[in-house]
Amino acid sequence: MTQQAILAPVVTLVAWSMVMWVWMYATRIPAISAMRMHLDPNAPRGEQMATLPPRVRWKADNYNHLMEQPTVFYALALSLALLGAGEGTTLMAAWAYVVLRIAHSLLQALVNRIELRFALFMLSNVALLWLTIDALYAVFATSA
Repeated sequence: MTQQAILAPVVTLVAWSMVMWVWMYATRIPAISAMRMHLDPNAPRGEQMATLPPRVRWKADNYNHLMEQPTVFYALALSLALLGAGEGTTLMAAWAYVVLRIAHSLLQALVNRIELRFALFMLSNVALLWLTIDALYAVFATSA
């Protein structure tokens, strides 16, 4: 295993984000057509999309979530790879984060049980905190 092994979870989460992007449009475009919605560029942001059925909106909501907090994961994982600290338990934490985010996506996109989503989100934060501590240690232990 190389130090770059931590890049595999990064690429996996990016690929998953693209799956959610395709899924979002595969449900959104037919819903817009079925509703005969006239897209108004002057409507307040999100107003028209809020009229779509919840099962359609859930995919877009999740895609947006994948553009938010995972950016911290990407920065940490890339930093750990550059620092040569992306193996062992650090790598396991990165994979745990990715698996939990994918589970969160599926839960939100299919049934959207908020209390379960929150539990998955909190667990993914534990993995993210682990990665943060590992990165802090890698940066400051090697510079001391």
